[in-house]
Amino acid sequence: MNEPHRPDAGARPRLLAGVAAAVVPGHDDPAVPLLPGRLVLRVPILAVLLAMTIGFTAGSIAISIAAYHVDAGAAWPLGVLMATPLIFAARWPLAAWRIAAIGLLATVFVRHGTGFMPWPVTAILALVVILFFAGIGCDRQTTVGVGAVTIVGVLLPAVLFGMPGWFGIILAGITALALTFGDAVGGRRSAEEELRRREEQHRQDLARQAVLEERARIARELHDVVAHHMSVIAMQAEAAPFKIPDLPDAARETFGVVRDAAREALTETRRVVGLLRSDDEGAERAPSPGLDRLDELASAARNSGLSVATVVVGMPRQLDAGVDLSAFRIVQESLSNAARYAPGSRVHVEIKYGPEALAVTVDDDGPRGVPDGSQGGGHGLVGMRERVTMLGGTLSAGPRAPAGWSVAAELPYGD
Repeated sequence: MNEPHRPDAGARPRLLAGVAAAVVPGHDDPAVPLLPGRLVLRVPILAVLLAMTIGFTAGSIAISIAAYHVDAGAAWPLGVLMATPLIFAARWPLAAWRIAAIGLLATVFVRHGTGFMPWPVTAILALVVILFFAGIGCDRQTTVGVGAVTIVGVLLPAVLFGMPGWFGIILAGITALALTFGDAVGGRRSAEEELRRREEQHRQDLARQAVLEERARIARELHDVVAHHMSVIAMQAEAAPFKIPDLPDAARETFGVVRDAAREALTETRRVVGLLRSDDEGAERAPSPGLDRLDELASAARNSGLSVATVVVGMPRQLDAGVDLSAFRIVQESLSNAARYAPGSRVHVEIKYGPEALAVTVDDDGPRGVPDGSQGGGHGLVGMRERVTMLGGTLSAGPRAPAGWSVAAELPYGD
């Protein structure tokens, strides 16, 4: 994912730059994983390739010796050159093609034009398979280069040494067909890989966008909380000289400094956070909700088809505004997700006031209807995690046995 994208390559890396590079024997080819990644699919294909390699190599040697009367000392290396590269053609297709092409061309000169065709038929079959892998693993420009070099550099010399021209045309057509078929398969593979890459990138973009939107929402809500407290500080500092008779001048001056600082901080906070608000966000300016509205959330969830039970454990206490608001949002988002992905489920909401932290748990027992995927979503946990992280708490979410989903958050009081 971190590699730069190349539209002409996709999942088929650009192995060589053009026809000239395709015929340079010393060029280092990067490995191309053309076989499936799953072991259950890879092993049978490798077994077939191994069997074909053994058969084609043995056939090329045997036919050269028995039918073409080539000396065994030459038949063995030529047979190995022509057919054995098939074993690694799925990993290094260009290297396999180069070696096979060298073996085929050498055979033309060794045979000196004797016989109908200079090569054993098994060597031609091995070349077809190797060309197919080259078509899959190479970009189209290199594929064309491989075909041109095969026709001009291997087939044409055989025709010049006596092989019938019409048969050379047939072999050229087979070469083009193998490369074209490989290019088509590689193009489909490339398109699928590109689609997966774009889907993954889109998913990451949505996650980043969800994080940014949630942080902006948290900033707006915290602005309301901070603005309230800053307003109280400013008003108390303004009223102090009138509420305390015979207040020393130094104290009056201190209260004035506190008042001015509070007002300035309030103005700057509103100016900065105001950039995060749009014109249609009037509802965001309402007082921040808290756990005192837990019954409202449960009632709204019941209206959407859920069976909701709420329980409060421990002695309720006055919560910091940020903790109270975050706990409310976690329950709200969890109930919303349950209504979307587990319609008709039974949901248990537990608010536990611990000695040092507030624990919020929302469990459902799985859907009893068809989940409504059309409502979108999918990033509710992002918002919960952002809020919990902001408060220094912990969040766990995941499936629960035997069915359903569980969200558990622990929010420190921050006293």
